[in-house]
Amino acid sequence: MKLDMNRAWTEALELIQANLGVVATVAGVFFFLPYLVFSLLMPDTATTLNFEPDAAPEVVMEQLTAFYADVWWIMLLLFVTQTVGTLALLALLRANNRPTVGEAIGVGAIGFFTSIAASILFYVGFGIVGGVLLGIAIATGITELAVIVGIVLFVAMIYAAVKLSLLSPVIAIDKIYNPFTALLRSWRLTKGNSVRLFFFYLLLIIAILVVSTVISLIVMLVFGLMGEEVMRVGSGLVNSAINAVFIVVMLGVLAAVHRQLAGPDVEEMSETFE
Repeated sequence: MKLDMNRAWTEALELIQANLGVVATVAGVFFFLPYLVFSLLMPDTATTLNFEPDAAPEVVMEQLTAFYADVWWIMLLLFVTQTVGTLALLALLRANNRPTVGEAIGVGAIGFFTSIAASILFYVGFGIVGGVLLGIAIATGITELAVIVGIVLFVAMIYAAVKLSLLSPVIAIDKIYNPFTALLRSWRLTKGNSVRLFFFYLLLIIAILVVSTVISLIVMLVFGLMGEEVMRVGSGLVNSAINAVFIVVMLGVLAAVHRQLAGPDVEEMSETFE
């Protein structure tokens, strides 16, 4: 089945509008608030990581290690909450038999471990294969070959990312908790639509970057006139809201793409994969 990008975009907006109340609640709890706390608690990297122009590599590494030693727990909490929130929102954005908010969060909590396991399987596998190929190319001493292999691996990584872009919907909507099966199902669902999906995602990302950059510049200009502290808090509030909205839009798109490619009998099909 060929992906209809216009239909996917329209259905994404419809899914979000049909579930606006619960979507806003989950997005606020799992995306807006954690990102706001993160932006307010995160140390200023510009002042914390004050590298000298001629700083030795070991000095730079020491500062980086010290910096992440202080903030690792913040980043871990943000990662966990946003992963669970992503799966919970996708569960709420399904077309039929939508769960309650509590049930959706339960799906997110259970699916979190599947998502982590699947990601580890993919990245470890890709890292081993890619590392061996790149190592062999470098060992030949032919610079051009190493560059070509590096480019091929980069393209392969993007291709694989597109093929596995439906991993989260497969976990949250199809409720497939076997990481191997979830990876395989996402790969199969995107068959024949990889190029379409790549450009669809690319256009969305570009649009999001442009809009967020413009809004951020306006916010910095307005709040910057009110003092440094006001700018920090105001920018955190606005940027957190923008982050939540854009994540919801992207998840709506993923849910709509999954719905279109999986077909109307996705729940029955998922029974054979569980």
